Amino acid sequence: MAKSRITVDIDLEKQGKHIGFARLPHSVNRSAYGWLPIPIVSIRNGVGRRVLLLAGSHGDEYEGQVALTKLVQEFEANQIQGQLIIMPMTNYPAALAGTRTSPLDDGNLNRLYPGRADGTPSEMIAHFVETELMPRVDLVLDIHSGGASLNYLPCSTSVVQPDAEKCELDAVTLMRHFGAPYGLLLKGKSGIGSISEAATRNKIIRIGTEVGGRAWVERTYRELCEAGIKRVLAHLEIINSQGLPAPDEMLLIEALPGDYVYAHANGLFESAVRLGDQVEQGDLAGSIYFPATLNRPSEPVFFGSSGIVLCERPNAMCEVGDCLLHLARPVSTTLR
Repeated sequence: MAKSRITVDIDLEKQGKHIGFARLPHSVNRSAYGWLPIPIVSIRNGVGRRVLLLAGSHGDEYEGQVALTKLVQEFEANQIQGQLIIMPMTNYPAALAGTRTSPLDDGNLNRLYPGRADGTPSEMIAHFVETELMPRVDLVLDIHSGGASLNYLPCSTSVVQPDAEKCELDAVTLMRHFGAPYGLLLKGKSGIGSISEAATRNKIIRIGTEVGGRAWVERTYRELCEAGIKRVLAHLEIINSQGLPAPDEMLLIEALPGDYVYAHANGLFESAVRLGDQVEQGDLAGSIYFPATLNRPSEPVFFGSSGIVLCERPNAMCEVGDCLLHLARPVSTTLR
């Protein structure tokens, strides 16, 4: 694979704490030889596990960006054993704009792996993360939330990739140490360009989160992210576990394709349920209203499966194809 054109102005091999930028080449009318400054931090001390901490892959997901910023300010090299590489604004143009996708190329970073060394800005970032950062680490911890268009119950996540080789670390064990109330297992689909596929190609584990959303920072969820990251790092013996709160018991759940409820018309959606509700197939999910057509009655939306309401759309305005709600259910098999 071609070498990344993104360069880093700190030495990722050097001991100590170093804060700098991954320089994304960006030639525009305003700046012919310019580059975009993607914040990156390396904290390294001796020999031990190495973890890549990411947030801001989608720019409108803020809990992780704030949590990682606080951890960068808190951790010093003498507090860890091993290495942390931290990128709070992984898709920097999207995070700077506060949008899910990049305003430069409309790139959804979590659909572009393995990217291209000479591609669009988002493709170049994906290529950099997969080829320059993942080979250096044992684990990717990738913090997501619902962004502007979704709101989630707090859960850690893992994508189960088909035919993935057994990794030394176990995703479900790491999720239990993270300590979110729910642990969501998603069945991987090959070829969608996700960071989970990139981790599988590098023969490492990737776990993530979906915590909150609504394009704002929920303090309790941000605190959960900070504590969860620390518990995972303590489990890997990168930091001391002293003083860390014990993880909550985790309910392992899964979501299947039929668990997603989509809008069938353009209008205003009013939900009939709340996050955490248990619903049955055929139950009323909500109604779509049409104030621009006053003689058109509202239209009901129904659940196509049964389960726990895990995610909701916080925006009333919807168009055909928008995800309104989605469910999950306890897994049917016992996993450690």
